[in-house]
This record gives sequence, C-alpha cells and structure tokens, in this order.
Amino acid sequence: MNKETINKIDLLVIGAGPGGYSSAFKAADQGLDVVLVDENPDLGGVCLNRGCIPSKALLHIAKVICESRDVADCGVAFSPPAIDLEKLREWKIDVVNKMGGGLVQLAQQRKVRVISGSARFLDSHSVQVENAGIFSFNNCIIATGSRPILPGLFEEAGSALWDSTSALNLSEIPQRLLVVGGGYIGLELGSVYSALGSCVTVVEKENTLLAGVDADLVRPLQRRLEQIFDSIQLNTCVTKVEPEGSGVKATLSSDAGEKTEYYDKILVSVGRVPNSRNLGLENTGVQLDANGFVQVNAVRQTQEDSIYAIGDVVGGPLLAHKASHEAQTAVDSILKKSNSHEIILNPIPAVIFTDPEIAFCGLTEAQAKADKIEHRVARFPWSASGKAQSIGCREGVSKLVIDSQSGKILGMGIVGSGAGELIGEGALAIRLGATVEDLAHTIHPHPTLSETLSEAAQTDLGEAVHIYKRSRR
Repeated sequence: MNKETINKIDLLVIGAGPGGYSSAFKAADQGLDVVLVDENPDLGGVCLNRGCIPSKALLHIAKVICESRDVADCGVAFSPPAIDLEKLREWKIDVVNKMGGGLVQLAQQRKVRVISGSARFLDSHSVQVENAGIFSFNNCIIATGSRPILPGLFEEAGSALWDSTSALNLSEIPQRLLVVGGGYIGLELGSVYSALGSCVTVVEKENTLLAGVDADLVRPLQRRLEQIFDSIQLNTCVTKVEPEGSGVKATLSSDAGEKTEYYDKILVSVGRVPNSRNLGLENTGVQLDANGFVQVNAVRQTQEDSIYAIGDVVGGPLLAHKASHEAQTAVDSILKKSNSHEIILNPIPAVIFTDPEIAFCGLTEAQAKADKIEHRVARFPWSASGKAQSIGCREGVSKLVIDSQSGKILGMGIVGSGAGELIGEGALAIRLGATVEDLAHTIHPHPTLSETLSEAAQTDLGEAVHIYKRSRR
C-alpha cells in the first residue's frame, strides 16, 4: 500500500444508483460513517439519469399524444401536435435534475460523503478512489449496475447507432427508426418515437415479443403496437449494417429471406451486461459467474465477508426496485439485524410501461407449467369492467395463478392502463400468503380498475357478477 492518506470508514458504497444511494442512506440513518462513490458526478445512476425516469417522462408525453388521437372516436378531435424538441428535451432534463438535486440534499442531511471518481479494490478492506486517496472500510457494498450490450456488428452504423442512453437524449426525431430487440426497453422507446412521428420497425430474433411474459398478456399490447408501428418482424435478425449518408442500410434476415432497408437511426436494445470489470476484484476473494455477475448469498454477501453486492451487478431481474430492496437486505446483514427483507421471500413485480402497460409478479403461468406446479388460472377481461370501458381500455386482462391445493395466490399478471399501479396489490397478496378467497372478498371501490383483481378471484370461485363462469363447487 502506498503512502497516500488512508481514510477509515464504516461503509463504502460503490455506485450511486437506486441500490447504492439506498444502501448509503439506510446505513447512515443507523449511525454508520458512509462514503458513496460513483464514476459519474450525478447521483441516481442509470435509472434516474439515463433510464427509468427520463424514459417514463417521455412515455407520459407519448401517452398524451396517443390519447389525443384516440378520443376522436368519442367525438373529440384535436389538431396534430406541434413538437418543440428543444423544449421537450429541456423539460425532461428538468425532471431529472430536480430529482437529482433532491438526492444531493438527502445525502447532505444524512452526512453521507459523496465522491466522484472510479474505485478499485486493493484488498478485501481497502479501495483506491480516483483523486480521493485510499479508503479503508469495515464493509463495502458494490452497486455498480449494468450497461447496454452492443454486438460488434452494429459498430459499422457509426453516428446512426443509438443505445437506450443516446435515444433518451432526444437529439432528433428520425423519420425511419429501426429498433433491434423486442424487449421492454425497445418497445418503450419505440413507442415514444412513434408518438413523436417516427416510422418505427421492430425486429426480434425470437418468435415473440417480451420473451418470458405470458402470451395472453403480450397479445393486447402487440395488437396495439401493430397499429402504431410501421412493422414488427419476429424471427428476424440484422445480419449486416453499412453507413449510407447520414443513416444506415440494414440487412434483415428471416425464414422468408433477406431484405435491405434504409433507416435514419438504429436503436439496439438486446440486453445488458454487469459493470463488474475493472474494479480490482481479483485482489479480493469475490467471485464472478460466467456472465460476469457477482456471486452473492441470500443476504447479498460475497465470498468476502466484508464485501456485499446488490442490484444489476448480481443478476436476476435488472430492476431498480429490486436493487433498493437488496440494499435493505445488505445493510441489515451488516448491522447484524434479523433480516425480514430477504429477497427470496418477496415476489419482484415487473412493469413494461408501454400503452397498454403490462405488469406481473410471482409465478407466471408459463413458469408454473414448466415447473409442473399444480395450479389453475383465473382471468377477468376488462371488456366486462365499467371503468375500463369508460376510459377506452377494453382489451385489458387481469389474471391470477392459483395453487390448486391451498388456493393461495402464486402469481398475478395484468395488461391494461395503469397496470403498474395495480400490481403492488398482487405483490402484497403473494408475500402475505393470501388466498383467492381473501382477494375475492376484499372490498374494492367501484368503478375502478382495481376491481378487476377481486373479480378475477371471484371468477375462480364462480362468484363473479359481471361475467358468467360455472362454479368449481
């Protein structure tokens, strides 16, 4: 170790995204001396600055534009929107900056020291921080997140290439946009640019959009996207790209053959990889799996007792709320508290913020079948919901995956407007071991979309009022 100043602290957190700053704040609230380090000067990580928040801000704008068109069927017509791209960009940045400023204030109130710079482990109890010296810690939490995958093929696209970060910069509204990848990031950003005026083509190498999501939840969304996108091409790969003018020519290959099309921009969203390299982990006992994810136990502790890891860098669902929950788990373990927050006890809800939204938690129907779990499925179509009819969301569905023996709710899935706001009830029901009877007999307000959850349960019991299904009894 060199002769630089050594700072001795209780907890060092590397990465200032939702998992990282949650860890730092929770630990500081418990009286620990905490330093929070991130390569970027802005707190909030990818989620706040280059992901969740700016994308949801733009999805809100897209929804307003689409709703203004859709109400024409109700007899209300608006003129086509005039897009002031610079003002829209400034508004999005303002949303991010306000939230980022709030995090800075919270860090100051908690006396969490925030340092901008890269960190590299010297051993299992010390880290060299760029331009800040050496920090000796009792415990460390790695929360360095993930970054987009960029296959080498697409490097040929040059300035016409976008990833999720560059797409959110709103540098322009391309006339023709090719989205590579039919996952949630590609579909969300494709929806934004479609609403802003781009002709959007989505290509997906699999035979379905949103792989891993139950097909009956995907279908209403796919029907909607087929109306607003120029095309959706499944079982299709991009095999060649080459610059042409300010855009790019892309060769698309499928069972039907090859075709080459011109696009102004290509948005590549084919997954993410963990930021676990260049941290000096080889100087510790921390182990990575074959994909570069940090290996941890149930309380997010690595093979080094002093080092924990949370969030995207440990794998599993790459979701901000998972990282925040794991922060509590890790901090509790460090403080030797009894841990009631273990991630394995909680269903992790997931939301695709398209229009309509898709949300699910717990066991999917496909997983139940694959794992040969005895189950039954109850569905309530939103076409039978007065609230859904009144707001033009007839194609929604609420579904339950139910244990055949105990009647406990194992999973919930929703497709429809505001699905992300409804799924929390499912997460709570699963965590508490609620039965289908519990949900069916919980009074929900009328007329609301939340009623569709209790009516799905009532459907399973043969007690539904608004649809007919013979009772299992």
